[in-house]
Amino acid sequence: MLLHLLILFISAVMLFWSANWLVHGIMRVARYLRWREFVIAFFVMAIVSSFPNLFVGVMAALRGIPELSFGDVVGNSVVDLTLVAALAVFFGKELRADSKVIQTSSLYTIAIAVLPVLLIVDHQLSRGDGIVLLAVFFFYSIWLFSKRNEYSAVYEFSNGEAKSSTPFSRFQMFLQSLGAIGLGMGVLLLSAMGVVRAVEFFAAEFHLPITLIGILVIGLGSALPELYFTIASARKGKSKIILGDLMGAVIVMATLVLGTVALIHPISVTDFSPFAIARFFLLVSALFFFVFLRTGRKISYKEAFFLVFVYIAFIAGEMIVTISPI
Repeated sequence: MLLHLLILFISAVMLFWSANWLVHGIMRVARYLRWREFVIAFFVMAIVSSFPNLFVGVMAALRGIPELSFGDVVGNSVVDLTLVAALAVFFGKELRADSKVIQTSSLYTIAIAVLPVLLIVDHQLSRGDGIVLLAVFFFYSIWLFSKRNEYSAVYEFSNGEAKSSTPFSRFQMFLQSLGAIGLGMGVLLLSAMGVVRAVEFFAAEFHLPITLIGILVIGLGSALPELYFTIASARKGKSKIILGDLMGAVIVMATLVLGTVALIHPISVTDFSPFAIARFFLLVSALFFFVFLRTGRKISYKEAFFLVFVYIAFIAGEMIVTISPI
C-alpha cells in the first residue's frame, strides 16, 4: 500500500515536470521553425499528451481488456471539453476562436468525438471500425495542413532574444529543445505508466469497477499533461494553442488511439450501462463546447462556469450509477 502511494506521488510529480519540459521545448522549436500556433498544438502537444492514452490502450488490448481504453478516451474527452477548457478561461482570458480554421475544426471535433460512440452501437469496435477511425485521423491531418496559410499567428523570437542571439546559437537552442522534447516524452510515458499502475492497484484493492477506473480515474489522470499545458498557455494568452491542443487531443484519442487499440484487439461492450452516463455527458460536453465557440466565437467566464458544472454533474452521475447498487 505505502509503496504504491509512493509510486503514485513520484509519478505525478514526474508527469508535471515532463509536461513542463515539453511546453518549453515546443515553444522554442516553434519559434525557430516559425510554425503556426494551431499546427504546433495539434501535431505536437495534442499527440504527445495522448501518448499516455495510447500506452494504456495498447497495454489494455494486449491484456485482453481493451474496453479500459474506450472508457479512458471517453472520460478524458469529457475532461478536456469541460474542466480543462474552463480552467483555460479562469487562468487566462476569454478563450477566443476567431480563426475560420478553428471554427471548422470545432465542427470536426464534435463529429469525431461522438464517432466511436456511434460505431460501437453494435456492441463492438471492430478492426474495420479501427481502420475507419485511423482514416479519419489522417484525413483531418491532411485537411489541417492544407489550411496552414490561413493560420494567423507565428511564434517569433522576442526583440531581446533576437538581438542577443546569433543564428548559430539559435540552432544550438533548437537542438537542445529537440532533446528536451524527447526527454520529456520519455519521462511522460514512464510517469503515466506509474500513475496507471498505482491507480489499478488501488482499484483492485478497494474493488472498484474497471469501467469506473477508465472513465473517471485514468481519464482524469491522463489529462494532466493537457491541463498543465493549457494553464501555462492561458497565462500567456495563447488561445489558438489551447484550442488546438484541446480539439486536437480529443480527435487524436477518438481516432488514432482507439483505432490503434481496435486493430490490436476489437473492443467489445456487451453491457452499455456502465458507459451510459459517460456517453451522455460526452455528447453534452461536445455540443456545448461547439455551441459556445460558434455563437460568440469564444468561451466566456459564465460559459466556463457552466462547463465546470457539466463536469461535476458527470462525476456525480458516474459515481452514483456505477457504485450504487442497482
